[in-house]
Amino acid sequence: MLNNYTYNFFSFTLFSSTQLHSVQQRIGYCPQFDALIERLTGRKFLTMFARLRGIREKAIKGVVQSVIDRLDLSKYADKRCGTYSGGNKRKLSTAVALVGDPPIVLLDEPTTGMDPATRRYLWNVLIEVIRNGRSVILTSHSMEECEALCTRLAIMVNGRFKCLGSIQHLKSKFGHGYTLQIKVRPLPPQEGGGPGVRPGASPYDTGQIQHFVGSVFPGSLLLEQHQGSVTYQVPSEGITWSRIFSTVEHYKESLNIADYSVCQTTLEQVFINFAQEQYVED
Repeated sequence: MLNNYTYNFFSFTLFSSTQLHSVQQRIGYCPQFDALIERLTGRKFLTMFARLRGIREKAIKGVVQSVIDRLDLSKYADKRCGTYSGGNKRKLSTAVALVGDPPIVLLDEPTTGMDPATRRYLWNVLIEVIRNGRSVILTSHSMEECEALCTRLAIMVNGRFKCLGSIQHLKSKFGHGYTLQIKVRPLPPQEGGGPGVRPGASPYDTGQIQHFVGSVFPGSLLLEQHQGSVTYQVPSEGITWSRIFSTVEHYKESLNIADYSVCQTTLEQVFINFAQEQYVED
């Protein structure tokens, strides 16, 4: 997944092999699997990488403390890496990539194994890194992460790029229509033989909704049905946002609709559509 500064990275390919050390000083890397020296403390580990990156000795202490504070590792900085939780190991691996403020940062699934709060914290750190003008290239299977961090996004299938562009561009070009979700109100229980729900029967009747969507928006595909809520994929050919909203709003009361929503095809659905082309090599 790429951000707007990605193309700066490719200029580094012009460097000759004699300038490899200079190139390495300008790139931070967080691997998919934590490559930590578990007998070292987090502070010593970051100090080692600060020296490898060529930071002046008198500046190393301040640089290391700065990245420790930024990644919220102060409580664990002087403990051995091997005692860290999975989330803190990922934060330390990300800190290694950021130490010394390299202009290019490569992150391979940086939030794997993190709890939601820690993941959100790291996202905020990376957003600040991007705003400061550095290039961040990350790989991820989390569409939520891609939407939170990426300004340009590429999807790969079988080792080849299938698309490249902004998230909105990919949704518009490769999405398939709209997602319509409708939730109906529960019917009242039957009393004295009158109309209503018989004892033991489901209080939700979505039959009218299914007939309505099938007749008004032909070609719609039922994606999910659960506890009075139905989700459809509505084709975009000849159908506009305004038509869907106005039609559903007009029949809202007669169809016993409690609430509804219409949204564009999600990024996850775009990804799944491409992933269907994936094959296992022999």
